This record gives sequence, C-alpha cells and structure tokens, in this order.
Amino acid sequence: MKKLIFLLLYLCCLNAAFAQKPIDTTATFNIGGIKQFVSIRGADRQKPLLLFITGGPGQSSIGTSDTFTTNLRQHFILVEWDQRNCGKTMQLNPSPKPVTVTLCEQDARDMVDTLLGEFQRKKLFVFGWSWGTVLGFDLAKHMPEKLYAYFAVSPVIDQVTSERMLLQEMKEKAKSDTNKKAIAELDSVKIPFENTEQIYLDRKWMFILINGAKMDEQMLHTYFFDPQMQWMYSLINEAWVHDLKKELPAVNCPVYFFAGKSDEQTNHAISEEYYKLIKAPKKGIFVFEKSGHSIPYSEPDLFQQDIISAAAEIVPGN
Repeated sequence: MKKLIFLLLYLCCLNAAFAQKPIDTTATFNIGGIKQFVSIRGADRQKPLLLFITGGPGQSSIGTSDTFTTNLRQHFILVEWDQRNCGKTMQLNPSPKPVTVTLCEQDARDMVDTLLGEFQRKKLFVFGWSWGTVLGFDLAKHMPEKLYAYFAVSPVIDQVTSERMLLQEMKEKAKSDTNKKAIAELDSVKIPFENTEQIYLDRKWMFILINGAKMDEQMLHTYFFDPQMQWMYSLINEAWVHDLKKELPAVNCPVYFFAGKSDEQTNHAISEEYYKLIKAPKKGIFVFEKSGHSIPYSEPDLFQQDIISAAAEIVPGN
C-alpha cells in the first residue's frame, strides 16, 4: 500500500513538472509603424503576463535586469520591452517620426493589445519604473479592463514640483560644502529644463551631491549629448509638466506604489501623497527604507516579493 501511495505521489509530481513549460525567447512586433523588440522569459507559460516598462527615457533593461527579475520569472511570463529609440528597437529602426509622449503612450497600448493577442489572454500585469510609469499610468487610465494591476515604481507624478525640490536641496548642499563649481552650475539650471545642458548639470550634481556617487562626467556627458539622444530633452519636458494629482485622481484597476524613502529624483513624499489621494478598486503602497530611486537594484528580493504577494491577492495561486 505504501509503495502504491509513493508511486501515485511520484507520478503527480512528475506530471506537474512536465506541465510547466518554460519560455525564453525574443520577438519583434510591428507597433506604431516600426519593429519593436521584446524579451520574453518565464518558468511556466501558463503564468500571468507581466509587462515591464523601464525607465530612462532612452534606456533598455534587457541584459541588466536579472538582479531583480529572477524570482519574478517564477511567477510571471516577464516581457521586457525596448521602447522606441531604445536598445535593439533603435538598432532595428530609429523612429521615423518625432518621439512624443503621445506616440510612446500609443506604443504601450498597442504592446498590451499585441501581447494579449499573442498569448490569448484577457489581462496582464504592468510594472512601470520611473519614466516607464508615465506610460503605465496612461494604461491604467485608458485600458484598466486589460490590467490585473499596475505596479508604479519610483513614479513620475508631479515632476516639476519634484525637480524644484531636488534642485533646492542640491543648492543648499553645495553651499554647505562651499562647492563653488556646483553652486555656479546649479544656478544655471531652470525648472522646467530649458535645454539638454541643464538636464546634464542637474543630473550630474544629483549623482554627486545627493547620491554620493563617483561620477564619470565624460560618460554622463556623452549619454546626454549623443546626437541620437537629442529627442529625449523635449520628451522629458513634455512628460514632466503634468500633475497626476489633478489630472488622474482615480483609476479603474488595482494600483500599487513602490517608493524609496530617500528618493529625491521622483520625490517619495509626492508618491505617498498621491497614494492617499487616488481612488482605485484596490490600492497599496510599499515604502523601501533602504532605497532611493533605484528600488529594484537596492532591495531586489523585497521588491520582487512585494510584487509577487500583491499579484497573488488578485490572481490566487500565482
């Protein structure tokens, strides 16, 4: 009898193991008149889709995200997307038209529809980070019926206010350090930014004065002044002028906020204020005591567990 029970248990485990069909592939989808590149990875094809919209703008997460996605891929089919003029999408085809927030938002909506069609699903999860939250909030606004939930990480909410707070803090720090170079360069920065030079100076001193990072100024300068990146300045200013506290007081899908306690780039206090204000069928906030803007890198295990736990409340058994 014991042998029979053992055999049955063994066969059940064997069937469960074979039932899991991992996926690890890449694809290009025709979206917005160009080919857009995605990486698709997961331990089980039956798991829910999770679309990751990374920050930047102008950056790719593909190849650098394993630190904070390994556990997620056990619970989701993780889709990482190289947006228009980013990564391998840029290599395939630079945008033939000016990159605007409206164009990027439409790309994101089309990506959601494409993924749902390809995988024959009705809904998916979306995880936006920093700039990616601009597109994520648009999805929550216009396609809530297609989202299980939206995870907003270091969200862009009222960025003009956040940038002014950051600039003032940097100026005070520069004065207390008697850093004449920082004082002079920061005095030339205006919010909203008037040109690429101001963005560069602002972010340079943010890394040095606020983050305490050793800065390769030449590498940062090359990033901001690369001729292929000059579209970024107008895109940032177009996105940053909005205030979601006034423009998006409610969404019709679950929304979860992830805020770093020392995040001055997308100010954590603004995130917490918006969380209290926004109306949604279900909402939550995770505050990371040891993190600034880069929560996925600074606290990757806790970050992933929070997403997994929140998703399990919506899709039990995930």
